Amino acid sequence: MFDAEGRVAGAETVELNAPGPWTTPSAPITSRIAFAAAHVVPQVGAENVPGAPAVVDWDSTLAYRHRIWEHGLGVADAMDTAQRGMGLDWAATQELVRRSAAEAASVGARVACGAGTDQLDPAVVAALEPGDAGLAVVADAYREQVHVVQDAGAQVIVMASRALAKVARGPEDYARVYDAVLADAEQPVVLHWLGTMFDPALAGYWGSDSVDDATKTFLDLIRAHQPRIDGVKVSLLDATHEVGLRRSLAALPPSADGVRPRLYTGDDFNYPELIAGDEQGHSDALLGIFAAIYPAASTALQAFDAGDAARGHEILASTEALGRHIFAAPTYYYKTGIAFLSWLNGFQPGFSLVGGLHSGRSLRHLVELARLADGCGMLLDPPLAAARLRAFLATNGVAA
Repeated sequence: MFDAEGRVAGAETVELNAPGPWTTPSAPITSRIAFAAAHVVPQVGAENVPGAPAVVDWDSTLAYRHRIWEHGLGVADAMDTAQRGMGLDWAATQELVRRSAAEAASVGARVACGAGTDQLDPAVVAALEPGDAGLAVVADAYREQVHVVQDAGAQVIVMASRALAKVARGPEDYARVYDAVLADAEQPVVLHWLGTMFDPALAGYWGSDSVDDATKTFLDLIRAHQPRIDGVKVSLLDATHEVGLRRSLAALPPSADGVRPRLYTGDDFNYPELIAGDEQGHSDALLGIFAAIYPAASTALQAFDAGDAARGHEILASTEALGRHIFAAPTYYYKTGIAFLSWLNGFQPGFSLVGGLHSGRSLRHLVELARLADGCGMLLDPPLAAARLRAFLATNGVAA
């Protein structure tokens, strides 16, 4: 359809495949704990432009979460997939946390929500200097958000903080802030380590640009607060590093109830092999890609529950090319692909994101996304997807 320079070189007619043989579970999934990090759907017609406060279509946004819960997965909400610090402002974030937690409670489902420091005015953050005063501002901001999440009844995910990355002078400052934040945690939390491919402002997190040194600091923090830590979500897109960290966690002494911190993979490239695991263990999951492929993810986890690890891995592997495409560099714009697939499947009325972020991928990228989704059975209503794709192509200057 496109030549090497991106010009339209012709059209092709493709008959879309039927959806995959996806199933919903008849009992809770037990072999893995899995969260899908869901996006938010903007209100059609609202001023969801760059710099404007987010106006959310709550009906569509919450209906999407109910679909995830119906498939036996938990929802990780108010994360980077929901555009924290990338279009979703703090006022809308608080409402999202409260609404999502209430909906989860109404159906007895699992929900965890991000707590960060993005309520701080960027101008205030820019003026902060490394040192004690800045660290106190960051710790107070973290604690405010932790209490919002806890008061809503959700599990806390302690997100990486751009403000902390700016004011921390070294590993000891990270330890100091996380000590203060974890002291306010009423239930075990998930620690989130987000790589620079997702957010360049997080360079040097944990006090070093060296991943090995940062990992040592991270593990020291976990050891110091192990009873307060349910697990860690690592989003570095490095399977070898994740396996090493998983084994380090498994080597920790168990808590009084025999539990060690979990490794929730955030690797949207290598999740099939990491979730399948090896003879020494496996990763659980807290993934943005699961928001796009939750019917397949659920079916795979059901296979793991049934003892058919080969089938579980096979299903996840069938979606890997789609995941790698959605999260291709610049990875910052992966949310565009998740929203596009949501729109093709009829789960939101328009193809858009808050903050105008839906403009972050090219026509060529999105057409390839549709092809890959079709190839792995993730176009759940082929006639609707075909009609919307035709309209999208025509609007963007590609005539059939």
